[in-house]
Amino acid sequence: VQLQASGGGLVQAGGSLRLSCAASGRTFSSYAMGWFRQAPEKEREFVGFIGRSGGTYYTDPVKGRFTISRDNAKNTVYLQMSSLKPEDTAVYYCAQAGTYGPYNSARGYDYWGQGTLVTVSS
Repeated sequence: VQLQASGGGLVQAGGSLRLSCAASGRTFSSYAMGWFRQAPEKEREFVGFIGRSGGTYYTDPVKGRFTISRDNAKNTVYLQMSSLKPEDTAVYYCAQAGTYGPYNSARGYDYWGQGTLVTVSS
């Protein structure tokens, strides 16, 4: 399985950015997909996930600002980020879940992308 994340960059506070993650190697629609992030000198943290049927769940700090979607025809998951804050600055990782999760924890994911850097300036 390969996951290729893209779309990171520099954005001003209050701005928006959309990350993409293209997957290959196994049936994309059969697995939940998650997003995680790691800020400098901090542990990797869960951002949100989208289930096989499209249901989503987010960590509290990003609720109402971030939206995860998936396009099974393109084997791609997206993370739409809006109202960005400097504290959202991090390397963002997409991940493909295992069969049973837990989907809100890194241990529920079998495969990881390489990460894409998002920098939010104040």
